[in-house]
Amino acid sequence: MDASPTTHVALLDGFALHRDGSGPDTALGELPHGVQRVVARLGMVGRLARTAAAGQLWPDVPEEHALGSLRSALWRLHKVAPGLVVASGGVLSLAAGVRVDVRELTEWAQGVLGRQAPVDGVAAVPDVGLRGELLPGWYDDWVLLERERLRQLRIHALEALADRLITAGRFGEASQAAYAAAQAEPLRESAHRAVVRVHLAEGNVVEAVRAYDSFRVLLAAELGVAPTPQMDQLVGALRRVRTPAV
Repeated sequence: MDASPTTHVALLDGFALHRDGSGPDTALGELPHGVQRVVARLGMVGRLARTAAAGQLWPDVPEEHALGSLRSALWRLHKVAPGLVVASGGVLSLAAGVRVDVRELTEWAQGVLGRQAPVDGVAAVPDVGLRGELLPGWYDDWVLLERERLRQLRIHALEALADRLITAGRFGEASQAAYAAAQAEPLRESAHRAVVRVHLAEGNVVEAVRAYDSFRVLLAAELGVAPTPQMDQLVGALRRVRTPAV
């Protein structure tokens, strides 16, 4: 296999390799877990020295043994996917042009959070912005750390995107981003505050109060706590309004 510009490594929702717009490559999916780990690690970090890769992927064995396991994994990978991994000067990397969904998620999120990119360029939430967790069922330390980093990055980006879209007056898109954040983390108050802010900006008072009440009930049922003052302040003025007597 040649690593063409349309080769795509998927790490979100599980490991898979796609080529030329096709479905997952079953041959690579059937390779030993150690081989998949090499591709996944390089997909996350971009470039890695051989010794560092061996130490991170096989941390519980002597260095020589780890380097031997790495050589074996690279040999097996080359048999199925020649050209996917490039070795140069003791450094390993995926071939140029190989797409990795984790990198795409990171680039989109940084564009939202950095605010350098215009809102039109980041308003459409990519598929990777809504997909599941990184490599479910993998428990390597480097996977656990990256999984949490990506979870936080995705939610912060969705919340920030909702606020940017509110400012731009694009309430429908803002609502989609805010609800996506709340759906990803149902007990995350900042995501629900984004939902309430969208409704208030659009003038939908009833929807704002309903969203607040739904979160308050959920929080009490799941954790036995109340929303923070930040959340209460969003709808506090509305609750003080009384309908005049007829």
